[in-house]
Amino acid sequence: MDIIIKKAGITKLPADCIVNAANSGLLRGGGVCGAIFKEAGAWDMQRACDKYGYCPTGSAVITPGFRLQAKYVIHAVGPIWKGGSSGEEKQLYDCYQASMKLAQENDCHTIAFPLISSGIYGYPREEAWKVALRSVADYQKKYPDCELSVIFAVLDDDMYNMGMRTLEDL
Repeated sequence: MDIIIKKAGITKLPADCIVNAANSGLLRGGGVCGAIFKEAGAWDMQRACDKYGYCPTGSAVITPGFRLQAKYVIHAVGPIWKGGSSGEEKQLYDCYQASMKLAQENDCHTIAFPLISSGIYGYPREEAWKVALRSVADYQKKYPDCELSVIFAVLDDDMYNMGMRTLEDL
């Protein structure tokens, strides 16, 4: 399993599936979520999400990618940061695990993630990187036969550099 960090918009990456930093109501939001809905076709994506209706924090669901390059979109619900003592780390870890499991179950070979919960949900970015990369590495150890390449998409140099430092420390 490869782990790559790229400075790119997630909707433009050549991946079998991309991950949406979703809200538990699976409604179109802003940021990454808004961009994914817009590029996929907001009406089609919302209808597909409405079939689920709800996704608890720490979990994920999968929909078609519609107009995206990616065949699938995995909607992963990360935690809202509340100071770190409300189970946020486990919830964030679990949503990466759930996403990778869905990708593997749907015969995907590449998955692209944003840094889940690090935007409007307020998870401290350096800590979010640690949890994300640990979760991906742990998944690889748990499923050594999994042939899933992981891409993290970031938009700015600071996030890229922070991710690369964290990856090197792993």
